Amino acid sequence: MGGQTARLSFWDRPLHAMTEAFTAAGFRIGVISEPPALPTVRELFPEGYDEDTGMRFLCFLFFVLHND
Repeated sequence: MGGQTARLSFWDRPLHAMTEAFTAAGFRIGVISEPPALPTVRELFPEGYDEDTGMRFLCFLFFVLHND
């Protein structure tokens, strides 16, 4: 990420479990975003590509959390 090493953690939970855990820990959720798939995904994974949504499965969710 920007030339720096970052630790990537996977947390396979339903969305409600993630948001409840964040708020229970005292965080306020500022943003939840789902970035679109890159254009090259269609060529790399044609069986998983959907013309309307871009993909048939969720790739990543990003959360902006505030502790104020």
